Amino acid sequence: MQKLMVLGLVLGLSAVAVAQVSSNGPVVADYGKNIQSSDAAEAKIAKEVRHELLMIPYYSLFDDLQYTVQGRDVALGGAVTSEHAFLKNQAGNVVQHIEGVDKVTNDIRILPPSPLDDQVREQVYHAIAQTGGLSKYFWEAAPSIHIIVENQRVTLSGFVLNEGDKNMAGIAANGVPGIFGVTNNLRVVK
Repeated sequence: MQKLMVLGLVLGLSAVAVAQVSSNGPVVADYGKNIQSSDAAEAKIAKEVRHELLMIPYYSLFDDLQYTVQGRDVALGGAVTSEHAFLKNQAGNVVQHIEGVDKVTNDIRILPPSPLDDQVREQVYHAIAQTGGLSKYFWEAAPSIHIIVENQRVTLSGFVLNEGDKNMAGIAANGVPGIFGVTNNLRVVK
């Protein structure tokens, strides 16, 4: 049985990040508009989950919603700020009501409130947006770069168009004073 894994939400880009995972093979990603899967129902559910999560109001660049679909089961992951803690329940509710979904596992983490982390989020956002041509990743209503900060540790997630943009975003984030480290989980979508 294959597992359809959506590696995160492609926010602001027209492509959908989909990977097919077999139990005895490597992950093979398809970043095209057409989701290809041996199970059309699973692909349809993945497309609906992505759509519903993107439609949630107040989902911001400081939140990161991720999901995987296996058969008729959806697992939610990622992290949301304490200010947007309601997104965890809202995401679970909208996904549960998608036709064909049997089970939703909601493992979205709520980040602890921290004025220091809030300050770091803003500083990292400005540092990235003011670097080279990276501001384009924040123009859409649903930005393609997400900045997660917990205990002054920064994680960048989402999608960029090339390896250079990924590296520039990491360097810009690392240049922000007062952070304890940057994990660059940005994926390149061609």
